[in-house]
Amino acid sequence: MTASPARSRQLPVVLRNRTFGAVWSAQVLTQAAGRMFQVGVVWWLVGYAAGADRGLASGAFLAVSTLPAVALAPLVASLIARRPHRTVLGGAAAVAGLVAAGTAGWTYAATLPMGVAYAAALLLAGCQAVFDPCLTTAVPELVDDEDIEAATGFELATQSLAGLAGGLLGPLVVDSWGLAGIVAGCAGAYLLAAALIGATGFPSAATAGAGTGPGTGAGEQEPPRRTLRQILAGLPFIRRVLICFAAANVFTTAVFVVMPLYTRSVLHADGSTVAALEAALGVGTLVGSFTGGRLPGSPTAVGAGCLALTAAALGLPGLLAAQTAAVGALAVAGWCVGVIGVRFVALFQRLVPVADRPGFFAVMQALLGATFPLSSLVFGVLGDQLSPRTLCLVQALGLVPVAAALWWLGRGGRTVPQDADVSADADAGTGLGSVVDAGTDTGAVAITVGEPR
Repeated sequence: MTASPARSRQLPVVLRNRTFGAVWSAQVLTQAAGRMFQVGVVWWLVGYAAGADRGLASGAFLAVSTLPAVALAPLVASLIARRPHRTVLGGAAAVAGLVAAGTAGWTYAATLPMGVAYAAALLLAGCQAVFDPCLTTAVPELVDDEDIEAATGFELATQSLAGLAGGLLGPLVVDSWGLAGIVAGCAGAYLLAAALIGATGFPSAATAGAGTGPGTGAGEQEPPRRTLRQILAGLPFIRRVLICFAAANVFTTAVFVVMPLYTRSVLHADGSTVAALEAALGVGTLVGSFTGGRLPGSPTAVGAGCLALTAAALGLPGLLAAQTAAVGALAVAGWCVGVIGVRFVALFQRLVPVADRPGFFAVMQALLGATFPLSSLVFGVLGDQLSPRTLCLVQALGLVPVAAALWWLGRGGRTVPQDADVSADADAGTGLGSVVDAGTDTGAVAITVGEPR
């Protein structure tokens, strides 16, 4: 072995793997555009358009923005399993670009009706609901097995980068150029992402190994695909973890409703403060995505501790009404979210059988996303009745029992071997064992996710 390959492996995976780097850049663009649209429209509703019903209007908008991930889960799973990943990713980005461009044209020509803004959010979220699980499924196809965890860290960091860019630009663009500036910027980002994917060649199915069905290799028979219910029934530990995170999401995702209300009603500030709060959340998540793998302890122990810390962070602005406290609290909460994401998604990518990954990641997004509409509507309605400081305390109190449940679930790692055995059996003969003990640069993910030995 020469020194050159060794030196090249010291580079981040997005630099030494150009295909993954290009696709990851496209995800940054699509998620940043979607986040900018969401944050910008919410601030437009709260600050300019919705009047006294700003809580309900913003909550309903965020609920509409998350419905496609829930409603389209079976269709998305089938689409990802049956079509080449490159086609799915490029098509989703291109359709989103056309929707945003059409909305931008309407906005420049006349005043955009509020219903059209909601409809555009629904369509853009539908495209993102296809793009994100498709990329998650394609990670083992795009990178070597030893790079899966590092690639997962970059993929999850997209959400924080999107939150940082979109959160900064959304309120500022609305204050400066109105809704038209937001939608035009989103259209450009989506279309650039589609062009990036179109110009990138993916590995062939034969060399990818973890492809979508035709990629099982010459002479190998494609394993029968299971329904979404069968997939989760065969992974009892993962099913319980997902239920815990779905419950946590009811309280954590409410921050996107509470934040603009807190800025306007408690801090009496403008869009630049919303931008600062969004940036703090994004930076924290970004740091957590890259440091989560290095934390000692099992995923359940780390996850439970992070949920408890998130509860304390989200409750702080309810006790102390100050912009500095709010910024610091959201940075800590974002870090916790990033840590949890990288530890558990990397674990799922190894425990879930190859043939089940398209369906699993679609149903994972649907299950976790199903609580977002509920959270947005409930906290939106409460936002018109209670003070934002009280809502912060409600978020904190709601997370405490979820953290305790996740910790209890991982005691002794009793259920994980069942999931590991299912994955190993399903992957037999593919040359891609899902269950490995990886010791990459981003830290090891142990298969036993109970208390550390």
